[in-house]
Amino acid sequence: MKKRTLIGLTLFLTAIFLLPGNVLAGGSSPTCDTKYPIVMAHGMGASAEILGIVDYWWGIPEALEDEGADVYVTSVNGMDSTRNKAEDFANQFMYIKAISGADKLNIIGHSHGTIYTRDAITNLGLAPSVASHTSIAGPHRGSAVADVIVGVVPDSLEWLVGDTMDFVYAFVFGDTNPNSLENGYDVTRPYMNNVFNPNTPNVSGIYYQSWAAKAKTSCPSVILQATWLVMLVKEGANDGLVSVNSAKWGNFRGVEDAAWYSVGCDHLNIVGQLFGITPGFDENEFYIDIASDLKGRGL
Repeated sequence: MKKRTLIGLTLFLTAIFLLPGNVLAGGSSPTCDTKYPIVMAHGMGASAEILGIVDYWWGIPEALEDEGADVYVTSVNGMDSTRNKAEDFANQFMYIKAISGADKLNIIGHSHGTIYTRDAITNLGLAPSVASHTSIAGPHRGSAVADVIVGVVPDSLEWLVGDTMDFVYAFVFGDTNPNSLENGYDVTRPYMNNVFNPNTPNVSGIYYQSWAAKAKTSCPSVILQATWLVMLVKEGANDGLVSVNSAKWGNFRGVEDAAWYSVGCDHLNIVGQLFGITPGFDENEFYIDIASDLKGRGL
């Protein structure tokens, strides 16, 4: 009897290992197969592929696709006015909508990508084609870092600084007719609060949600350490470039500050940078949870 039981157990375990994954899943659907495709919009100072080598979103789109999502990644000038980026994004958005055959699309933006996408939705006619707008560390009320940078450049030297930055972003990063100075002004606190937001209200029928990132004791990305300290003094809790308060828009879902043992989650960590090194924070799981939640909301 014991011998037959052992043989039966062996056969059972062998069958489990040989069965296809979909049989073991019990027919459950993929985690991230949202009703509408997902369009990802990057932030300021970069493109979808930085220097044509480094993916801005690191492995996040692939992680979402592995869980059943239909993902598209857009790319606009790294340094340009909000409106110029919005127009470029809107054109890409409508192309994606056409080739996907979807009635609507879900937008996930990071940093300035949350702002120019809002402009495209409200002011450039995308609203009927947008199901949701997810904002990750977006400067919806501007950034003190932009205030400081713009403020320290004398009016007489603005042309020189702007032209130099434009050259770098055109020659090195591949931007087309960039406008670095305008980009800086467009994310200052006075402009966002007094000009942009009053003229870019949320559109009824679209689900808006947001997350903030926060460095707790220092910035995991060393290059943001100085700006994090500036932001602490001027705006309080922040991710090195955007304050927690500024990042709140629509349905605020919370603050990502990484595991208890980590120094926090900063503006780069929350999109999988630098190069996927994000101590205490699982960027793939974070975005999988976002897509899964959108699916649960019927979006």
